Amino acid sequence: MQAVQSGQSQTNKVVVITGASRGIGAELAVKLAGQGYQVVINYASAAQQAEAVLAQIKGAGGVAAAFQADVSQVAGIKALFDFAEQTYGHVDVLVNNAGVFSVSPIQALDDAAIDRLIDINIKGTLYGMREAAKRLQQGGKIINLSSSVIGMNLEGYGVYTATKAAVESLTRIMAKELRSRDITVNAVAPGPTATELFFQGKSDELVQRLAKASPLERLGTPEDIVKVLAFMVGEDSNWINAQVIRANGGIV
Repeated sequence: MQAVQSGQSQTNKVVVITGASRGIGAELAVKLAGQGYQVVINYASAAQQAEAVLAQIKGAGGVAAAFQADVSQVAGIKALFDFAEQTYGHVDVLVNNAGVFSVSPIQALDDAAIDRLIDINIKGTLYGMREAAKRLQQGGKIINLSSSVIGMNLEGYGVYTATKAAVESLTRIMAKELRSRDITVNAVAPGPTATELFFQGKSDELVQRLAKASPLERLGTPEDIVKVLAFMVGEDSNWINAQVIRANGGIV
């Protein structure tokens, strides 16, 4: 496991973001660092992309550290939190952003594809939540990434949708289980968003159909989702708990 650090802090709040070397996670890391948070950028294998995110943060005078860990493994999650605590002394916020995606009819999915979706989307999120419950400071936040496909029931999205439905259930239940800890647990559920993960395996026709499905008749942008996530990380969201925030332009 490898680590890289940069910058000087403007606040004492520490945010761990899983899967933050690209897409929404990377943009969130840059935004939060710009707001003065100390950010831990987790990545599984994209070291060069994680280093690019760090360079961008450092160039703007922010604080960040990157750490490689497989969040679908208990040892990886524990090592990630250990690193955050050793580097910054504590953890205030976990953003469970890491996820994988597959478009395929249920009958066509092989065992390996099913296992990968479950391991990363469910186990990775669950392991992160469990570790955060043990380590977050009083007044901490757990923010999970779900998906608005749960309300769309799209063909080919069956197992992926099931994994995100599990995330939403875990979110609501853990919020109740952390009663009296002053730790909030919420999920943000983007609609179709123009990221590398979204375009993976989709035809141009499907992309256009999904873009037109919202009343706003466009895909979401990573910035659209990052603004919502940044709000959830901040103090203004303190009274929001056990909720799923659907950021999807009205698609469901």
